[in-house]
Amino acid sequence: MEFLIDRFNPEVDEKPHVQRFVLEDCDIGGDMMLLGALEKLREQDPTLTFRSSCKEGVCGSDGMNVNGQNRLSCITRVSELTSPVVIKPLPGLPVIKDLVIDMELFYQHYRDVKPYLQPAPKDLDHEILQTPEEREKLDGSYECILCGCCSTSCPSFWWNPDKFHGPAALLAAHRFVVDSRDITTRDRLEALDDPYKTFRCRNIQNCTASCPKGLNPSRAINELKSMMLAKQLD
Repeated sequence: MEFLIDRFNPEVDEKPHVQRFVLEDCDIGGDMMLLGALEKLREQDPTLTFRSSCKEGVCGSDGMNVNGQNRLSCITRVSELTSPVVIKPLPGLPVIKDLVIDMELFYQHYRDVKPYLQPAPKDLDHEILQTPEEREKLDGSYECILCGCCSTSCPSFWWNPDKFHGPAALLAAHRFVVDSRDITTRDRLEALDDPYKTFRCRNIQNCTASCPKGLNPSRAINELKSMMLAKQLD
C-alpha cells in the first residue's frame, strides 16, 4: 500500500513537500489501524513526526487529514482506506512539524467560553440535583475529546481563526448553557452573541461530518443561535 505524507520542518524547509512510503501487504494486518501503519513507516524514516497517546480514540491527540477527511489515526482501519493514502496535518492551524500542528489558538477559544460549571454559592448541606430530563440535555456535548477534527474542517474557522470560536468551543459552550445547575446562562449567551464568535458559522456541517465521536456541533451551534435570538425578544 502506498502512503503520500506531507512533510514539513519549518526550521529547515522553505515549504512542505510530499514523501512517498510503501508498506507491503504482509506488513498490514487485517485489523491494523492507521496509527499502526504510521508507526511502521516511522521505522523506515525515524524523522516522521506525528502525535499519539492513548491509541483508543479517547485522548484525541492523533487527529490528521486522511484522504481529504479529518480523522483519528488510532481508530481508522487501514482496510477502509484507498491507496494511495494521502495524509496531511489538520488544516487551518500552523504546522510545528510534519503532522503535528500548533493547537494553542484552538485551546484559547475553548478557554474563552469558560468551559466549567458556575453554580450557585455552595450549600454544603444539599446536593445540586437534576431531573433525568435536565441531565439528558447534556448528552452529545460533554463527550467531546478536543481532538480538533471539527474546528479544523470548518471553512469559517480557516477564514477567521482568531475571531470565530469554532465548533469544538461552541459545543462546550452549549454544554454549560443548557446545564440546569449553571447560573450564568444569560452572561454566557451575551458573551457569545457576536457576529464572529458564533454567528460566523454558516451551517456548512463539515464539523458534524468529521467528528470521530459522532457528535453534532452544528446542531449545538444552531441551538445557541436560537437561544440568543430568543433572549433578544425577552
